[in-house]
Amino acid sequence: MYLVDTNVFLRFLTNDVPEEADAAEALFRAAEAGRITLYANPLVIAEIVWVLESFYRLERAQVTEAALAVATMPGLVLPGQDTVLLALKWYEERGVDYVDAYNAAWCIDRELDGLITLDRRHFARLDAVAARSPREVVG
Repeated sequence: MYLVDTNVFLRFLTNDVPEEADAAEALFRAAEAGRITLYANPLVIAEIVWVLESFYRLERAQVTEAALAVATMPGLVLPGQDTVLLALKWYEERGVDYVDAYNAAWCIDRELDGLITLDRRHFARLDAVAARSPREVVG
């Protein structure tokens, strides 16, 4: 069992270093065939989103498509996958920063009362989670 670092997924997705992209593809095919168990975690997905946005300057729809390809990759274990998928949906459909969308989805997954933030701008687009300021919570 192995955790796959973000850079392996990025090479695969961007093919900017073809030899490394080919090696990544072979690795993912081995996982799909059940010869190896691969893991990713929600931080890997967040970093994929950030790098594709900031370095590669991809559009939100392209970033979402790439992140979804990783999050749903056959043979890849992604703990918290449902939370990641909801966050990606909100990221694309509601125009919310991915990390904010993930935090809101995490609150839903954990059945929390809400989220405490000093920046409610993005959370206002997510009616599924109550965003409150510290003062609103403690009075």
